[in-house]
Amino acid sequence: MTSGRVYPAEWYAYTDPATGARVRQLTSHRGNSNHLYFTNYGWYHDDRRLLIGSDRDERTNLCSVDLDTGEITQLTDLAPQPLPYPNYLLRVAIHPQREVAYFGYGREICGVDLNTGTLTPLWEIPEGWQRNMVNVTADGRYVCVGIYEIPDLAAATDLSRRYGYGGSMYSGTGLPQRATWEARPLSRIVRVPTEGGAAEVVWEEQTWINHVNTSPTLPSVLTFCHEGPWHLVDHRIWVLDTATGQAWKVRERTVEGERVGHEYWHMDGVHIGYHGERPDGTKVFGRVRYDNEELIEAAFPFDTGHMHSNDFSMIVGDGGQEVRLWRWNGEAFEGPRALCVHRSSKRDQMFHVHPRFRSDGKQVVYTSDVPGYGQVFVAEVPAFEALPEIPEPGRRA
Repeated sequence: MTSGRVYPAEWYAYTDPATGARVRQLTSHRGNSNHLYFTNYGWYHDDRRLLIGSDRDERTNLCSVDLDTGEITQLTDLAPQPLPYPNYLLRVAIHPQREVAYFGYGREICGVDLNTGTLTPLWEIPEGWQRNMVNVTADGRYVCVGIYEIPDLAAATDLSRRYGYGGSMYSGTGLPQRATWEARPLSRIVRVPTEGGAAEVVWEEQTWINHVNTSPTLPSVLTFCHEGPWHLVDHRIWVLDTATGQAWKVRERTVEGERVGHEYWHMDGVHIGYHGERPDGTKVFGRVRYDNEELIEAAFPFDTGHMHSNDFSMIVGDGGQEVRLWRWNGEAFEGPRALCVHRSSKRDQMFHVHPRFRSDGKQVVYTSDVPGYGQVFVAEVPAFEALPEIPEPGRRA
């Protein structure tokens, strides 16, 4: 299999019987496909193409879906990599000004031209270290990536083999995540010039760092997290200004044992969204400026996994078996309303729903394994009032 191969359209459009929303399943191959992690924008070419990872012919590669025709173009030709560096094409970032995507392949950080398929290695992480999220600065000058020392390579490889993508290399739940957090590995945030050149360590500390997310508008500002069980880490959400080298906490805990996370940037590149839960079970949606100003937080009685919003007006989440929407009315969140039913098992990061709005808010992309393999779906967002309400826990519809 070579890059540049074009697969005919596999898509299937339907009306969700539970909500009436129009949904298009973009992939139907007998292999797993996924869209990018919800913090990373996967549309490009004026939002007419969508970048995905896809397993085809016993390899995992980046592919591009033409949203006008449904055709799927294979962009890379990546040989399988041994553990603990499997081809894991979820944490991929697209250059903000050029049609180039950046990702980890083995120990390398690479760029691929989305028009020609030309692959360019930029930097190799040190031996004995692992990589996590890859992102690009708003000015397009740097790829930023978090890396951390693997405390025990043999044990880490074994956990990765037994737990799959959710092994100790990645941010999952349960034993692998806790073991990596307890090891307190030396971690670094590294920025690599997109035009080539020496990599630079811009932050380092003796704790597990993950989810390095660059602001989409502020070139020197990024968030990162102290990874691990949310209620046990010293603090989850951090901001780093690479121009000054200063880092600070964002949205400090209000009570001991509070869980706050799944942080992401709003489209303005200034506000950070998140959700959380207090020990008494009270749950919150929130947003705050990167400098801790303009905090807004609202209680809600619903479960949600990952969540995303372009701003604070409409939020999408993947609680339960539905993709859910909440609408801010200036004082509280209305909803949730069910956009569509996903029914994904969520048994692995690759099958997490990870819903994400398109930049105009008119579509939501998500992944589900309900067809038997992980497949990529796009749902059209109708008028909020047209969607069915989901009753609060303990209240009948």
